[in-house]
Amino acid sequence: MNTPDMTLWQGRIDSADGELGQRWHQIIQAYDETAVTTPTIALLGFACDAGVARNHGRIGARQGPTALRQALSNLPAQVDQYIVDAGNIECDADALEVAQQRYAQRITRLLEQNLFPIGLGGGHEIAYGTFQGLADHLSTTVQPKIGIINLDAHFDLRADEKASSGTPFRQIAQDCTQRGWDFNYCCLGVSEFSNTQALFKRASDLNVTWRRDEDMSIRHIDETLAILNTFINRVDTLYLTLCLDVLPAAIVPGVSAPAAHGVPIEVIEALVDAVCQSGKLKVFDIAELNPSFDVDNRSARVGARMVARVAKHMMANPDDHDL
Repeated sequence: MNTPDMTLWQGRIDSADGELGQRWHQIIQAYDETAVTTPTIALLGFACDAGVARNHGRIGARQGPTALRQALSNLPAQVDQYIVDAGNIECDADALEVAQQRYAQRITRLLEQNLFPIGLGGGHEIAYGTFQGLADHLSTTVQPKIGIINLDAHFDLRADEKASSGTPFRQIAQDCTQRGWDFNYCCLGVSEFSNTQALFKRASDLNVTWRRDEDMSIRHIDETLAILNTFINRVDTLYLTLCLDVLPAAIVPGVSAPAAHGVPIEVIEALVDAVCQSGKLKVFDIAELNPSFDVDNRSARVGARMVARVAKHMMANPDDHDL
């Protein structure tokens, strides 16, 4: 893991407003595993797009963690909000599996220290590493009921022999089988025109809960939340992953695979809020930001807003989340 680059954290300073005028760049600290004493959010970058390359997507997501930090820097901080930057796990060339293993080990360590990890991707291959980190943390638990909630236009259940950004949840399903655990997967925002019939069949065979993007407009929000809450009630622990391509391309153009339809940001935020308010969320990551194709940092700003939203929820009631 690289030492966090704290020079990325720069922004406006409103000295006249005192503590209430602080921004993220003023409160962020470099992670020191020997000095964690308070409920804390830990940012961990996964600088990798090897999985996107293997999946024939648009290269550039490895720069996502840097762009997210820069977009977060100037956002207003909350009083009593503790955030540390744990640096990046870098993927060298095509060494995806090595990077995922190192990332998973770091996630496990952060969880052991009672921190709340937020993963900054990177391609959606981050998901396999995040799950592995959480699973290893819970490995002493008898039959942990982990629920995976993926806000995404894609199932990412591809059966390709080689791992990629399109395979993480199929890999997780296989890992659950090997561990003797149930595979509890909910994918909201699925595009009927971005997933083959084979992927829909695989989702059915794995008893995946899903909802199509065209059924997730504002007028459908109560139905969507009901589906989400039913899923949440079935499990004990949640892992939330947000692929930015679930949002319309006009909102987030800087992604590996822009959405032709997408789900309104108001709906995505309501779903994120519901997951955070469940008291079951243990880890969150955000994937597929590709700064190479962004416009006016629009996608990075949306991603930063989502990260800050989750961080605000988790720090508001840390006791509800074992922080």
